[in-house]
Amino acid sequence: MRSIYLFLLASLVGIELALGMFVAPVIFYPSSLIGEGVLTHFQSGILMSQIFIKCNYALLFVAVWAILYELFHIKKDFCLHIKISSIFLALINLTLTIAFVYYFTDFILSAQAQGESATIGNAEFDAMHKASEYVMKLMIVSQILLFFMQGYKEKR
Repeated sequence: MRSIYLFLLASLVGIELALGMFVAPVIFYPSSLIGEGVLTHFQSGILMSQIFIKCNYALLFVAVWAILYELFHIKKDFCLHIKISSIFLALINLTLTIAFVYYFTDFILSAQAQGESATIGNAEFDAMHKASEYVMKLMIVSQILLFFMQGYKEKR
């Protein structure tokens, strides 16, 4: 069970990093690869949103798995403060995931449905998008910490 948990955490972090470092730059700046007139920034945003909608399923699955794993794998001989920390961290990850999936993604999709003027150059949209990026970064950090806390637990 622990191996599956670690695999899921590592895979999800890899997916999130790949989306941010490799996919997003290609989607949002295709003109640097192909030339001008390929996609507008608005069209790129719609494509990226569709990618994140699919990724949201994995985010939710792993966040729920993490909290359940941490809650159900309490060892009697284990240091209690570390266990509480990992449960709290999994809860933080779940909360961030729910915010990202059901609040930020919903806001971005609603804005995109209103058209280009609701996204490009819109201060409210820009602020929400920037906040969603911070939430994603915090999720990645919490997932990495959960991963390495498992290694720390193993050594104790």
